[in-house]
Amino acid sequence: MRMSPQGATVVALLADPDAPTDIAQRMAETLPARLADKSGRQRRFTIEVISEPFTAAAEDPPTLMRRIMDRGRAENWDIVVALTDLPLHLHGRKLAVNLSHEHGLALLSLPSLGGLRLQTRARQAVEEAVLGLAGLPATGTEEAPRRLRLLGPFTRRPAPVHPGPADETDTLDLRYVAGGPRGYLRVLLGMVRANRPWRLVPGLSKALAAALGTGVVATVNSTIWVLAQALSVPRLAIATVGSVCIMIGWLIIDAQLWHRSAEDSPEARQRARLYNASTVVTVAIGVLVCYGGLIVINLVWALFILNDRVFASTTRTPLNAAQYWTLCWFVASVATVGGALGSGLESDEAIRAAAYSKREQERRQTLHDNQDDRTAK
Repeated sequence: MRMSPQGATVVALLADPDAPTDIAQRMAETLPARLADKSGRQRRFTIEVISEPFTAAAEDPPTLMRRIMDRGRAENWDIVVALTDLPLHLHGRKLAVNLSHEHGLALLSLPSLGGLRLQTRARQAVEEAVLGLAGLPATGTEEAPRRLRLLGPFTRRPAPVHPGPADETDTLDLRYVAGGPRGYLRVLLGMVRANRPWRLVPGLSKALAAALGTGVVATVNSTIWVLAQALSVPRLAIATVGSVCIMIGWLIIDAQLWHRSAEDSPEARQRARLYNASTVVTVAIGVLVCYGGLIVINLVWALFILNDRVFASTTRTPLNAAQYWTLCWFVASVATVGGALGSGLESDEAIRAAAYSKREQERRQTLHDNQDDRTAK
């Protein structure tokens, strides 16, 4: 077991590129002091952050744990905590943390922490894992060091998946799962956050250009004026839902974002449903942000260009705040459909880059290549 020159425990944060690396680097700034405080000053810690795609071409936990163990042996670190933004599954369970006290290893799936306060939750999970692996219970607790207090609120009882001896090929001795509807929701929200849906807006430049162009033309179209005034609020709401669904469906189908598992096992189908649910939610959030932006832009354009006398002579209705709002609401729906058509000009790669995190893109590309190889054989 290697020690730093000061005799401190060396903790390696092995992080996938992109978001996990960012989280690990921010965490490393305060982690040594926090670990020392929580251990009652019984030990000093030094933190090393290593950014590398340790999940490349694999997402099964046993393989990842063996990779982490081999990496740790090569560097002779005391403790290795691996962070990934991929959701991990095994035997139909959504995994939160894998621990190997014998080898000083921990594998943390960030989506299992949910979509809110991710930095804080990740730091707390890493702190508890390190203290548990080091055999140092956090001060002020009477719990055994192997029991991760943080995981209790969002996992099915924090108990090992293997109540008896683990499989001889398994490198872990304790596993925590995110179970039940609440656990499923947390993992789903964590996957959506990892995809960063707000990037979908600037990532679809051609679709946005088509939507804005449609909105500009529709705002000055007298037929649109008459239709907007004739529609009731329920019909306007239906137009909103319809246009947003068209945009979501078009993006998913045109860019082939729908995940189809090559396997036919129940676990593979469950995993595919989770991936597809995260895709739908990610794209939906991005489209709704675009829709809200279109309403604002259309309103600014309408305030600038519309003439109240021309509008009143055409619609028999005075142009007031209510009419501006109704018109811009309806025009946003029309423009969204135009944006859906414009998204056909985007490349599939551009849409995937906007809809998915870097690791999710690589994961899907690997699965696609593997399917192509099996087809070729």
